[in-house]
Amino acid sequence: MNLNPEQVSKYVTRFVDILVDYSPKLISAFLILFVGLYAIRLINRIIRKIMIQRNLDPTLTKFLSDILLWALRILLFVTFISKLGIETSSFVAILGAMGLAVGLSLQGSLSNFAGGMLIIVFKPFKVGDTIEAQGVVATVLEIQIFVTKMLTANNQTVFVPNGSLSNGNIINYSMQGERRADLTFAISYDSDIKKAKEILLDVLNNNPKVLKKPAPEVFVKNLSASSIDFAVRPWAKNANYGAVFSETLENCKIALDEAGIAVQPYTIQK
Repeated sequence: MNLNPEQVSKYVTRFVDILVDYSPKLISAFLILFVGLYAIRLINRIIRKIMIQRNLDPTLTKFLSDILLWALRILLFVTFISKLGIETSSFVAILGAMGLAVGLSLQGSLSNFAGGMLIIVFKPFKVGDTIEAQGVVATVLEIQIFVTKMLTANNQTVFVPNGSLSNGNIINYSMQGERRADLTFAISYDSDIKKAKEILLDVLNNNPKVLKKPAPEVFVKNLSASSIDFAVRPWAKNANYGAVFSETLENCKIALDEAGIAVQPYTIQK
């Protein structure tokens, strides 16, 4: 296709006219874009600083600031293309349809997300706590948005979905700082009850890991068909609970044997 100079001049003139007519919109659109990006970063920084000053959970702070950041970016993008003269109603409708489709396909993940928000906001446990939930007893390593990462006593890493975790029963063994070990010792009916009680109390009082306040308790729990059952209940700091539990079992058995008191089969209640 051969173009003569007059046609070229006409096309150039028309292009310049369109550019001149469109340049105010173009300049204002990019001005809004650059100013908006700067304003978004500034707003995000201020909001993040406010949440940190309010001592919000770091995970929640990061998540909320990220949501705010992307929401403002989407709003800025819609404003930018609208300023360029592009129709945005169909674009917004497409975004809405995509959001609905994603929401329906990720119902389980959204449930876990909501559960993570509830855990972060209401704090039934925190990182470092030992909890029992969903059939697992473990120490919390990390509270993520969709799952909670925990470590069991035998060094197994467990990921529990936040949806089921937030909707189920949670036993927090670390929240109070102290924990009681509930043990049961059964002795024969031929044994001296008072002597056995004194021996068991001496074992608890002589263990430096057993707390004095609350005071340890020893009392007759049950008179079963074949034995007298003693409840032995020492208190310990969370860090010493395992040691107190095992040492009480061992030391009480040794002390009763040395006193000639026969120990019957018993049930340990944790």
